Amino acid sequence: MPEVTNELLLDVLKKVQEQGARTSEDVRRIREELSAMRGHMVALQQDIHNIYGALLEQSGRLDRSERRLELVDAPV
Repeated sequence: MPEVTNELLLDVLKKVQEQGARTSEDVRRIREELSAMRGHMVALQQDIHNIYGALLEQSGRLDRSERRLELVDAPV
């Protein structure tokens, strides 16, 4: 069995520390990307809300136009 020395332990601990630092950096980047994606999703949600509002307004205008032009069937 190889002899474990302080130098070997120090080398292993340095590698573990480097891996931990890389992992922390990766996690930070992933958080930034998730935050950006969250912002894009909120913007998309607002756009969809605005589209629904515009469609509702157009639907109301079409209903009024049909009533004025007497294009609507009489209710049964």
